[in-house]
Amino acid sequence: MNTQSLLRICVSKAKNIDWNGNKIATGIFKMPVEGKIIVRKLNLEGDEQADLTVHGGTDKAVYAYPVEQYAFWKKELPERDLEWGSFGENLTTSGFDEDSVCIGDKLEIGTAHFVVTQPRMPCFKLGIRLHDPSMVRRFYKSGKWGFYLAVTKEGEIETGDEIVRAGSDEHRITLADVAQCFIRPDVEAELVTRVLNSNLAAQMKEQLHYQNAKNRSKSG
Repeated sequence: MNTQSLLRICVSKAKNIDWNGNKIATGIFKMPVEGKIIVRKLNLEGDEQADLTVHGGTDKAVYAYPVEQYAFWKKELPERDLEWGSFGENLTTSGFDEDSVCIGDKLEIGTAHFVVTQPRMPCFKLGIRLHDPSMVRRFYKSGKWGFYLAVTKEGEIETGDEIVRAGSDEHRITLADVAQCFIRPDVEAELVTRVLNSNLAAQMKEQLHYQNAKNRSKSG
């Protein structure tokens, strides 16, 4: 089994902030924590999601972002000091990218077990976090979305833990495959079908059905 590592854990309670004259509830301003952190079915100890219609729940309990993608963003945004956790992730990981992580991958960290459920679709709060509304579209077009995890066994994790890939499913649909289905209007129908038949989280399957129908109507 391949092993990777957990570089940083970040959490935040939801809070109200002022944005364009409105009060917005968000948990995206996550801060690093040290020591052993309890992993529960719906989130990490000390963490909270504000809008449960698009974040949180069993399929999106924990958000991970590969440290490998920070090199890309530092080239794209050389003026910014992007610390780990800048994209609102709970876990900054080493040894993963969109081409190597598959939907259904089983991961073990510390005494907790997880399964990869879907990539993270950016929302406007990423623009708030990075003080740049254009980042939502740039993040979307990059396909470097990171991934959500469901918790299959509660336990404890801490920075420095190895991440053990303990199994996968038969579909072998990568995060990049899923992203291409959304980003490319000319994506192959065969790939869309394979993704829809995979163990991708139900909410993202619904989004893909809608996206695919929209693309077909434009091309027809």
